Amino acid sequence: MPLFRFVKQAASLAQKRCAASPMAVVSDPAGNGFADWKHLTLHFLRIHMDATYREIVDWACEMDRVRGLLQLARTAFPAPSTLWRSFERVPTRIWRQLLRRSATRCDPADHGALDATFFDREAASSHYVDRSDCHIRTLKTTSLVDTDSCAVLDLHCSAHWPHDTQVGRRIALRNTDEIESLAGDKGYDDQSLRDAVRSEGVRPVIRHRLFAHYDHAHNARLDSDLYGQRWMAESAFSAIKRRFGSAVGPSAWYREFRELVLTVTVYKLEQALKE
Repeated sequence: MPLFRFVKQAASLAQKRCAASPMAVVSDPAGNGFADWKHLTLHFLRIHMDATYREIVDWACEMDRVRGLLQLARTAFPAPSTLWRSFERVPTRIWRQLLRRSATRCDPADHGALDATFFDREAASSHYVDRSDCHIRTLKTTSLVDTDSCAVLDLHCSAHWPHDTQVGRRIALRNTDEIESLAGDKGYDDQSLRDAVRSEGVRPVIRHRLFAHYDHAHNARLDSDLYGQRWMAESAFSAIKRRFGSAVGPSAWYREFRELVLTVTVYKLEQALKE
């Protein structure tokens, strides 16, 4: 059954992550809660089924095979508020690590592409926006995508819209072990970015903005095949938005960041099951 196969994949990913870093507290810090990997699995299932915290607890406790996998009795599932608090405890870096682990299941190659898109924050109420003095209606999201498998290797979210070169440099240097070449459009045209990735053994395939005649020459020397694969990053964002929508649900910005990274991870698990 596709749903149960997804839960098995999510549980396996969560168990490996928790075993690799047992100090990352997800459940009750006092030690009275459920196992961390069970919390993470329920969060994966919540996004996969597009459910609220209350709905996912109600649905999961009625699924015999899911209960067996999670080793929970029907009356032993966490309360929706407990699940909500566990999501509060998981920092964005943990979700990024889960994203990287999920991408390896798609057998990525060694050529990456950078691109950015925007997600709406329309779900935030006007009362929250006024109270928090935050009137930004969109989040800027930059991804590093493997062009062979269309797997998202890393993700950066911001409510302040930093320049592409700043974000691109940060993401590229975080993933120099996973890629051998990096493609980007003119938005990532920055010599310091090229020098930084070259020093780490990564070949930059980034188009130059046209300010002088030699910029045309630089662009003519770019590997057209590698640069032409940059559209895979746009394709990944398009597929994610078609599947999950272009708006984020939580009202607080840090929860929106986590939800976006979690959503992309769920998408990659779904894609791995189809292959």
